[in-house]
Amino acid sequence: MAKSVSKPIATSEPSKLKKKTTVKIKSDPKKTAKKPKEKEEVIPQAPVKPAEKYRLHESDEKQEFTIEQKLIALHNLQQIDSQVDKIRIIRGELPLEVQDLEDEIAGLETRVDNYMQETVTLEKSVLEKKNAIKESNALIKRYEEQQMNVRNNREYDSLSKEIEFQNLEIQLSDKRIKEFQASLDVKKQEIERLQTILQERNGDLDIKKNELDDIIAETEKEENELIIQSNENQKFIEERLLAAYSRIRKNARNGLAVVQIERDACGGCFNKIPPQHQLDIRMHKKIIVCEYCGRILVDDGIVNHMK
Repeated sequence: MAKSVSKPIATSEPSKLKKKTTVKIKSDPKKTAKKPKEKEEVIPQAPVKPAEKYRLHESDEKQEFTIEQKLIALHNLQQIDSQVDKIRIIRGELPLEVQDLEDEIAGLETRVDNYMQETVTLEKSVLEKKNAIKESNALIKRYEEQQMNVRNNREYDSLSKEIEFQNLEIQLSDKRIKEFQASLDVKKQEIERLQTILQERNGDLDIKKNELDDIIAETEKEENELIIQSNENQKFIEERLLAAYSRIRKNARNGLAVVQIERDACGGCFNKIPPQHQLDIRMHKKIIVCEYCGRILVDDGIVNHMK
């Protein structure tokens, strides 16, 4: 009896164990296979620095250059921009002079036209007064003839008053003619003077225009070459630093954003620079600006490197 009971128990237990172990073996590889897949997907997305580096590298490689290279590029860029400023200043004064001459000539021509119109009006007024004198003389002659045929003193006196009135009109017309003639003489003299000035200004305008055309022809090629060099140096400088450089140049009166240390002082505002700052500037480890004017400071090493 004991042997018959023990056999089925022994056979049943190991079969159950086998089923359980087979289930665990099937499940474990699936779980272990999923975990490394999840880790492979999460690891490249988690860190931020590689993505930022990739983004900067994709747009431009300016941040890969050292601080010393950036300082050299900034100093070179400043020298080029200063030359461009000089060219534009030389060329920029002539257009203003040409514009001033053109405005002056336009004003003179307007004044001459106004005087011409006034002379025409005055000449018409003189002619009207002369005609009025002729009419008054004709009336006087008629009234004198009528006086010869009057019938009483009353008619004679009336005609005498008319003659006297016409004589006064003649005198007034003569006075007006003299005034108009004097104004005409003044206007004509002014017209002659203005026409002489106009001829001189037109000659000056032609000279200035020719000078401007020559300067533009000479400097345009040089300016284009400098602009190309400026763009090449900007490749070594990041956008944030370029924006700061442009802002400093815009605020500075002389257009200097990068200046050299001269006699332990800033080359832009001439304020003294502390020795520790001078040491940091010579180290070329970071970009240092003047604490007074905000210009970017460079030492002799950067300037001599350009030479």
